[in-house]
Amino acid sequence: QVQLEESGGGLVQPGGSLRLACAASGHSSSPWHMAWFRQAPGEEREFVAADSLRGGNAVYADSVKGRFIIARDNAKNTVYLQMDSLKPEDTAVYYCASRLNRILAAYLRSGEQYTNWGQGTQVTVSS
Repeated sequence: QVQLEESGGGLVQPGGSLRLACAASGHSSSPWHMAWFRQAPGEEREFVAADSLRGGNAVYADSVKGRFIIARDNAKNTVYLQMDSLKPEDTAVYYCASRLNRILAAYLRSGEQYTNWGQGTQVTVSS
């Protein structure tokens, strides 16, 4: 059974950094796309970043572009989200998601494109 497990969340001050990790297991083959979404209390889930099995196709939400970097370690079946210059509005539960088959990067912002989801890890940015 496919499982995605996030880790690395926590409490940080504004301007601080965190590195999230998502370990994937149970896939019959490596998913082509892996992504990060987040959801704040009372708000809808929003796209954060996505990457592909092969590099060069990373996609970011405008709100995090220039501050967050997504990276994959295919040998470890793990995707990371390096978050720098964190802001209070980044506070949310962050979820990892995967998609087995390749699609164009332009479609990766929709959660409906992903078939597997992790349980989430809490990120809180506050003084």
